Amino acid sequence: MRYTISLKRNRDFVRLYRAGKSAASKELALYCRKNRTDENRLGITVSAKIGNAVTRNRVRRRIREAYRLNEHRFKPGFDIVVVARSRAVGCEFQALLSALLSLADRCGLLVP
Repeated sequence: MRYTISLKRNRDFVRLYRAGKSAASKELALYCRKNRTDENRLGITVSAKIGNAVTRNRVRRRIREAYRLNEHRFKPGFDIVVVARSRAVGCEFQALLSALLSLADRCGLLVP
């Protein structure tokens, strides 16, 4: 991910949950908000309800890869949090990819 930094602080996540735009599908939920930089900051959340550590990390890696492959399509200057839902565990990568892109489009994150 060349143009993106990791979102790590809890207060940034909380700020997005409270004041950001959101969209949800069966597999993912996405929260976004403009930041004051020229870079995107990405955070990925996978709950312990999803499964054991191996399962959670696999879902996290797949979401990060789906974002990385389409990073050039995202507008710069946003904080983005992707929350995995329980359906994300069993879905195909292409379904996860299309869910991420459709949510980003609904939030207005994609370049026209």
